[in-house]
Amino acid sequence: MIVEATQDFTLPWTGDDAAALAFVRDPARALARVRFLRDLRADGEVVRGELLVPLPGLGEVDLPFHSVLTATPDGGALTPQAISGERAWVEVAGQARLDGGALHFAFQFRAHLATPDAQGWGGAAFEKMIRAAAARTLERVARELP
Repeated sequence: MIVEATQDFTLPWTGDDAAALAFVRDPARALARVRFLRDLRADGEVVRGELLVPLPGLGEVDLPFHSVLTATPDGGALTPQAISGERAWVEVAGQARLDGGALHFAFQFRAHLATPDAQGWGGAAFEKMIRAAAARTLERVARELP
């Protein structure tokens, strides 16, 4: 099952351009206050961590992610990398750019959730419930970004 959400936001920036570019190219610093991320690690261009997602009836689910950070002329871009061997994981893609006195961010989340085969009405209802809960959770996660 695939569930998607997006979030765009803008932060004012009063520092110089070099400091703004350094900020958006340092995910550990730029995302330090995001409560739903755990174990965020940036090693060079590789960014890894876990997205914490509470799902009704299933409790809190840790969705690992792995992205590659690429510097762009006006900021940076996150490109998601596939994760194998996990029943649930999330692609985290994003762009950050400096535009005058503001930093513009755009994130895309795409959760991959392994669910039992939907057999009959009960299975279909279960899948629909999980899909709705996951969609609401990803939307909430996206809204919690600064």
